[in-house]
Amino acid sequence: MSQSEIITLAIIFQLSGFRTFKHFYVFYVKTHMKNDFPATVSYNRFTELMQENLMAMTLFLKTCCLGDCSGISFIDSTPVRVRKNKRIHNHKVFKGIATTGRSTMGWFHGFKLHIIINDKGEILNFTITQANVDDREPLKKERFLDKIYGKLFADKGYIGKDLMQMLFVDGVHLITSVRNNMKNSLMTMSDKILLRKRSVIETVNDELKNICQIEHSRHRSFGNFLVNIIAGLIAYSFLPKNQVSNFKP
Repeated sequence: MSQSEIITLAIIFQLSGFRTFKHFYVFYVKTHMKNDFPATVSYNRFTELMQENLMAMTLFLKTCCLGDCSGISFIDSTPVRVRKNKRIHNHKVFKGIATTGRSTMGWFHGFKLHIIINDKGEILNFTITQANVDDREPLKKERFLDKIYGKLFADKGYIGKDLMQMLFVDGVHLITSVRNNMKNSLMTMSDKILLRKRSVIETVNDELKNICQIEHSRHRSFGNFLVNIIAGLIAYSFLPKNQVSNFKP
């Protein structure tokens, strides 16, 4: 099979509605898509080929599937669980790689996906960290923000005076909601409205998990986990988007 065929099938699966790739490949692709993919290989061989093409898939995502910064951006992280909490100690696939962290929904074992989106709902950049990494850490890495400028809206978890000053020097104005024990800061009406619109990124995370299937606990290798994440992010780029606001920075 060609590289393009392998990547195409990996992406189609994320939007197919099938919950397991084996059922999708064996019972759908090899049965109903013979004319489109006449040179299919065995299921085990195909899973190997997907991992071998992870780099090409990532390059396609980075060069063709990310949006452009408009000066209004939103950032958030979402848990990517690789095991149910009751089975953490029996999980060997991610031993020494995955960690246990805490989110607003409680404890989880796995990783965090950090994404930045623009006001159209398009993903601008992403990074994957272990579950116990502070949400603010990726913002300290220049490559994560190399194409971001203007206003960046975030939740209370991103509050940090030093971080805000560091980003401001680089042309990024980090705007967060305030904690109950903090003094209210002066903010324009447009910024207040956009801050309330920050929940749009939670909708993006919801689509990534429930439509593009980036999260499940059936991985057999770390490489398979990465393929699933990258293919899911590519699949998301094909979904319809909604404009968050008509405000101009």
